[in-house]
Order: sequence, then C-alpha cells, then structure tokens
Amino acid sequence: MTITRRALLASAAASATIGTGLGGLPWRSARAEAANTIRIGVLADMSGMYRDVTGPTSVACTRLAAQEFAGRGFNVDVVFADNQNRADIGVNITRQWFDQAGVDAVVDVGASSVALAVNEVVREKNKVMLNTSSATSDLTGRACTPNTVHWTYDTYMLANSVGGATVRAGGDTWFFITADYAFGHALERDTGNFVRQAGGRILGSVRTPFPGTTDFSSFLLQAQATGAKVIGLANAGTDTTNCVKQAAEFGLNRRGVRLATLLMFLTEVRSLGLRTAQGLICTESFYWDLNDRTRAFTQRARTLVPEANGIASTHAGAYAASLHYLKAAAQMGVAAAKASGAEAVARMKALPTEDDAFGSGSIRPDGRKLHPAYLFEVKRPDESRGAWDLYKVLQTTPPEQAFRPMADGGCVLARS
Repeated sequence: MTITRRALLASAAASATIGTGLGGLPWRSARAEAANTIRIGVLADMSGMYRDVTGPTSVACTRLAAQEFAGRGFNVDVVFADNQNRADIGVNITRQWFDQAGVDAVVDVGASSVALAVNEVVREKNKVMLNTSSATSDLTGRACTPNTVHWTYDTYMLANSVGGATVRAGGDTWFFITADYAFGHALERDTGNFVRQAGGRILGSVRTPFPGTTDFSSFLLQAQATGAKVIGLANAGTDTTNCVKQAAEFGLNRRGVRLATLLMFLTEVRSLGLRTAQGLICTESFYWDLNDRTRAFTQRARTLVPEANGIASTHAGAYAASLHYLKAAAQMGVAAAKASGAEAVARMKALPTEDDAFGSGSIRPDGRKLHPAYLFEVKRPDESRGAWDLYKVLQTTPPEQAFRPMADGGCVLARS
C-alpha cells in the first residue's frame, strides 16, 4: 500500500503534539507518559476536493481544543493523515493508528464512504469516532454503533431544511445531480422523501462519477430538459462549486430553474464569489457571525488558522467534538477512557454539551449530537461588510426538529 504508507509518513512527519512528547524519556517514563496521554487522530482530506472543508483547518481546530484543555492532569496529542477520500486508505490508516500509534479517537473522517468503513474498525477496536464532516445519516441509523458520535450535520438535516424550504417556495418538481457514492445517495434519498411528503415530484436523477467529475454541462442540460423547477445538487466541495458556476454560464436562473445547493459551506461560497453565489440558500449548524460566542471561538481559532482560510461548520465541529470528548475523558479518568471507547462515548452522551461554537446541546443514545440548524441565504455583494461576511439567516430550526426522530432511524441503540 504505497499510497497509505505515504499518507502515514506524512502524518508522522507533520503531527502536532500538545503536551509532553515521549522522545528521549527512559522506557518506564515513556510508558507511564503514554498511559497518561489521550491521542486524537484527525483523519481528513488533506489534498483533494474536500480539503477546504476538512483538511488543515480541522487539524488546527482540534489542536485548539487540545490547547484549551491543557493543564487538566493528562497530555493530549493530535496527529493527522490524508484519507484521500478513499475508504481503503482511511481504514488502513485507522488500523495502524490503533494498533501501532496509540490513537484513542478519530475525528473529522471526511467522505461518507470513508466514515462508514472506518466506523466498523472503530467498533471492532473499541475506540472512539467523532464524525464531524461526514454527512450520511446512516451513521445514526442502520450503521450506528456505541463508539460513534455524529456531530455537525447529516443528510436528514440538510434535506429537512433546504429541501423543505425550497418546496414551500414553489419548487415542487425536482431533478437530482448526485455524486455517486454513499453521501450523494443518502442526500438524494433524504431530500426526495421531504419533497414527496410536501407534495412535490421527482422527475429524475443522474449520478456523476466520484471523485473526478469536473464537467457537469451534460448533466445540467439533462436536468433542464425534464422541465424541473429545481435542480437538487446532492454533492459537495468542488462538485458543487463547478455545478453552480456552469449553471450560471448556461443562464439557468434566468430561465426560471432554481438550484438547490443541498450541502454548501462558507468556504465554497467564498470560492464562488458573491456575484455568482448571491441568492443561493444553504444550511449549516455553525456560522462565525451568529452571536458573541461564535465570534469569540472564531477569534481564538484565528490564532491557528490563516485569515485566508474559512472556518466552516465542519471545522467548528472538530473543535467542539474533541473538547467534549476530552471533558468526558477527564471526568471518567484517562485509563478508563483509553480502555473502552464505548464507555467514553457513553460518558459523552451522559454529559450536556457546552462550547462557544454550538452553544448548549446534547447527544442522543443513537450518537446524534443535537443543536439548531440554520437556513442561510448568500448575501449580495453590496450587503457584505467583509471577506467572510457572506450569510444572512432566513430561519432557525430547533434541535428537536432539525434531525431525524431517533425512532425512525433504525438504530439498535435507540431500542436499548
């Protein structure tokens, strides 16, 4: 596995250690130091299409959580690796982290196909997965485990907010352009359910190869030919930005066709520019300018994150999930937290969540983290006051309505 080896070597070379390192200590001291260290591995896309919404900024925000938790009687190490959006690479990195590198928890995780595969390894090894960037709602449904927390958002939340709002605004006929992997399939499924429940119709869909598709013109023309009022983009990252740019070039908006950007992040809006993105709606669970607490978190994160890099909800999730995990580890004791990931997650569920990025919240028995979801509209250029002043809030969905009812997900933990 040459690619995996390269990813692991990059992780080792670039890993960040918060606390006391082990090099140079006598064997007994090093062993004692390791026993008193929580090690978090940030598994993310460091070089591909999701780099800006995971990648180095997720690493930085995880480091921030570790720094803020310093001085609690144990050390926290943060390491990272590039999963390259491939499930096999993600699984191999995770296994080697658990078997050889002493990693206790994996955060971020990335593409849903990677997350579903890593999820099984985490359960097998009885470690912890803090999923902060993968979207599939199956992680708290048929694929739920006692070792995983799904933090930031999921496909049900996105479909509920964007899909529901679009149908209510008159967009009652849909065609989907869907990334052909677990995330895209789940997002199309969940959004289609909301459209039909609201009385809308699905006129068709097309699945685009993932990764590697850059030209979406034929798919957009296929969607337009159906006469659908709405083209639902069940994709993310550069797939979404390329679709939006090419739709603008074709003048689809001028012809009355609406784009539903079912998953879009602040970083992608900035990449598109307000002239192209203005008027689009999207849903996120965090925005830097929501309130005094989100602004305070962002100001602290800026000590580690360059101004040119956006701080998206996924990055805030990496911070908040890591912080809550460390709180649980401190309460139960490092030895107990390292001994059983399932017990550590159970303690996380028992504790109320509290942080500056998401405010107060909780974690359900199925592993779903609950907090509000915000429907945003992208500002016009003349409305923006700065480089990252991009959103205005259209509606807020309370936590108990934002996510799928636990009884409807099929998670065995919901019945225990």
